[in-house]
Amino acid sequence: MDTEAYLERIGYRGPTRPSSRVLRRLHRRHLLSIPFENLDIHLHKPIILNEAALYDKIVKHRRGGFCYELNGSFASLLKKLGFKVSMLSARVARKGGGFSPDFDHMTLLVQLKEPWLADVGFGDSFTEPKQLKMSYPQADHGKDYRFTRKDGWILLSRRTKGQRIWEPQYKFSLTPRKLQDFIPRCRWQQTSPRSHFREGRLCTRLTPNGRLTLTDTKFIVTRGNNKVERLVKSPEEFALLLRRRFGIDLS
Repeated sequence: MDTEAYLERIGYRGPTRPSSRVLRRLHRRHLLSIPFENLDIHLHKPIILNEAALYDKIVKHRRGGFCYELNGSFASLLKKLGFKVSMLSARVARKGGGFSPDFDHMTLLVQLKEPWLADVGFGDSFTEPKQLKMSYPQADHGKDYRFTRKDGWILLSRRTKGQRIWEPQYKFSLTPRKLQDFIPRCRWQQTSPRSHFREGRLCTRLTPNGRLTLTDTKFIVTRGNNKVERLVKSPEEFALLLRRRFGIDLS
């Protein structure tokens, strides 16, 4: 891995010595620069989980990816910079209740003076890493996040500011995992008819004041509390928006 090329890819300039401040800045720059996307699944192009393939896709070809790719790649960068990082398996909360199987999501534990949870691969989630403390909620751009212990797992929940209901996001254990441990579930996400990643194309990226989201049918621009949607009327328009707004050229 060429760390300088990776840092240039995410537009990061500044100190790289491990600290909570550097981790927060790297985390946010990653989200602002590299989109969450599932385009290869719909191109029937296998997603390869190894460090070289992830670097080639995300840095050299300036693409994005989904959780295994984004967090796997970010973990490699952090390790090269001297951070102590563990990959963790997470089970995602389902809308109707319950959780998905183990290894359905990858999140990261970064050990500094205290443990931090980092996650650049969960779509519209926290923009800066969170201290892994059970004692108090942590604010992040209009939302609160908290950790609780439940049935031997650590549960991440969030609520919109001013609301009382906490919504579960995912639960995880602190058992360190390796990138190859996620390969079977990653393959399932790409091939199973029950995988929601196969339902349609998605590309979304954080912006300084909101988020850009592109699907097969809609382009959504969110700025603060304002959301503007417009229809995507053709494959050509989808490709144009993908190129102009996300810097991705699949041709």
